[in-house]
Amino acid sequence: MKKSPINKQLFNSIRNLILEAQSQVVRNINSTMVLTYFQIGHYISEDELKGKDRADYAEKTMRQLSIDLTKVFGKGYSKSNLEYMRQFYNTYQDRHRRIVQSLTGQSSNPVKIIQSPIGQSSSLFALSWTHYIQLLKIENAEERNFYEIEASQGNWSVRELQRQFNSSLYERIALSRDKKKVKELSKKGQLIEKPSDTLKHHTVLEFLDLKEDSGYSETDLETAIISRIEHFMMELGKGFLFEGRQKRFTLEGDSFYVDLVFYNRLLECYVLIELKIGKLTHQDIGQLQMYVNYYDRKIRTRDENPTIGIILCKEENKAVVEFTLPKNNKTIFAKEYKLYLPSKDDLRKQLE
Repeated sequence: MKKSPINKQLFNSIRNLILEAQSQVVRNINSTMVLTYFQIGHYISEDELKGKDRADYAEKTMRQLSIDLTKVFGKGYSKSNLEYMRQFYNTYQDRHRRIVQSLTGQSSNPVKIIQSPIGQSSSLFALSWTHYIQLLKIENAEERNFYEIEASQGNWSVRELQRQFNSSLYERIALSRDKKKVKELSKKGQLIEKPSDTLKHHTVLEFLDLKEDSGYSETDLETAIISRIEHFMMELGKGFLFEGRQKRFTLEGDSFYVDLVFYNRLLECYVLIELKIGKLTHQDIGQLQMYVNYYDRKIRTRDENPTIGIILCKEENKAVVEFTLPKNNKTIFAKEYKLYLPSKDDLRKQLE
C-alpha cells in the first residue's frame, strides 16, 4: 500500500508548533518552581524574624522542616536547599513588590503570586532554580546582576554560567570599559553598539586544552578553535556567526588567507580574526589592515558597517599597536588570549 503524499510544509509547521509548546511548558514549570521557592523563602524569613532564638533556627527548625516536607513531597526540600530559598528571598526581596504588582495589580498576600498566570512573571525570574543557586554564590550584587542578565539573554546552560563566572567574564569586560560603562553592565548586561564593545581585557581559551608550555603552532591553535567553535563563539560574545577558516582571496596572482572570518549580526559587519602565537609585529598589523581593506572594498555591501579586524596574540604589544595604527583607529584591535582561567582576585584588584 502506497503512503499518501505528505505536505512537508504542513508537517514542519505542526512539528515546530508542538516543539514550541513543549518548550513553553518547560519554561512555565521552571518559572513556577522558582516563584514557589521564592515564596517559601519569604515564609521562612518571616518565621525566623518572629522567633526568639535565631541562633538555633537553622539547626532545629530548618532541619525539621526539611524532614516534614520531604516526607510529603520527596526530593527538593533538603536543609541546604531550604537555606538557598531563604537566601534567594533575602537577596531578591526588592523584587517582591514588583512581583505582587505585576501578578495581582495590588500589594496583598503574596500567596496570590502562585495563583496568577505564570507567563506574566517570566521576565522577573527568567532562569531555572539551578541557575539561581549559582548566582547566589556571587557576593557582589552588580556582578550577580550582570551574570543573571547575560545568562537569560544568552540562554546559557548552568555549565556555561559556571564557565563564564570562572573565566571572570565580568571583570574582563569591566576592565575594557570606563566607569560609566561598568555601571551599565549590572543594569543592561553587555551592550554591543560599536566595535570596541566586542572586546574584553583578554580572551580565555582554556576549553582548547592546549598547554602554555607546549610547542603548539598557529595551525594547531586554529584547528583547536575550529573543533570547539561553539565554545569559541560563546567566548567572543553576542551576535557572532561563523563564516569560515582560511578564507582565500587573490590579488594580482598572489593568494592571501584570513585565519577566521565571522559576521556580527548586532554590529552588521564582518569580523576578521588573525591568530598569532609569537611576538606581535607591525607587519602582523599591516597584514590584517590589508585584509580589512579588502573586505571593506570588495565584500561588504553598502548597507553593512566597516569590517573589524582582531589579532588574537599570546602577548599584546601596545606600543607597536599604538604607533602602527592611526590615532582615530576604530576597527583594528590586538588582544591577548590566555590558555588558562585567570585569577579572579588579580582581575578584581585591577578593576578596583
